[in-house]
Amino acid sequence: MTERSIQQLLDLTGKVAIVTGAAGWLGSAMSRALAEAGATLVVTSRDAERAAEFAATLPGNGHIGLALSQEETDEIPAFVAEVVARLGRVDVLVNNAYGTTAPSIDSATAEDFDRAYHAGVTAYFLLAREVRNHLSSRGAPGSIINIASMYGVVASYPDAYAGLPVNSPPNYHGLKGGLIHLTRHLAVYWAADRVRVNAISPGAFPSQKVKDSQPEFIERLNSKVPMGRMGEPEELKGLVVLLASDAGSYLTGQNILVDGGWTAW
Repeated sequence: MTERSIQQLLDLTGKVAIVTGAAGWLGSAMSRALAEAGATLVVTSRDAERAAEFAATLPGNGHIGLALSQEETDEIPAFVAEVVARLGRVDVLVNNAYGTTAPSIDSATAEDFDRAYHAGVTAYFLLAREVRNHLSSRGAPGSIINIASMYGVVASYPDAYAGLPVNSPPNYHGLKGGLIHLTRHLAVYWAADRVRVNAISPGAFPSQKVKDSQPEFIERLNSKVPMGRMGEPEELKGLVVLLASDAGSYLTGQNILVDGGWTAW
């Protein structure tokens, strides 16, 4: 076997990647990373027009934007079939979309949990299985990347939120912990099919809106991070390309924390 260069290992030319929730704060950076590495992207949003507009901003050619709601799980098989019909293949799935309620511990309801799990665990699993079945039918290797959170690994600090108009939703913690374990489970069952399944768990990556409107909250969070600052979306770009590409071909079943050292305390 001829040893390949790092440039060859990271090259995604000819690969097709689906990124859900692609136009969001973190999704947009990860989408750009995959496009910059040569992949053709299918990017999703609840709004088809927004997805198409975002796809047009990506470097390279052939990217498409499609509407997909995580709540409408019955649509997932048809969605994957449409991608295959239009682009001929799928090689990479980045399960990133999330958007549901954010209740406090005192106000959370059963519906809050049901909606969160449906969008952030059930939909992720069903999308992953459709992509795995497609890859298996082709006899091709592939990569599934679930976007979890450090809050699926550790609890939040109550003092970081006390007295501020922000909270740390219990349904979010529950679903991200479940997603991380689901990632491990799928990885061991699908390894024989050469389908790798990994999770990325970002630490605190607040949006610009939150940073601008909640400076005290940001300072409290900064104090919890050994590096003393929040993460920037571009700091996920290298990892998502690693996991999607042959450079990560011996990585599966892993949950990789990108948290500035938060969970190392």
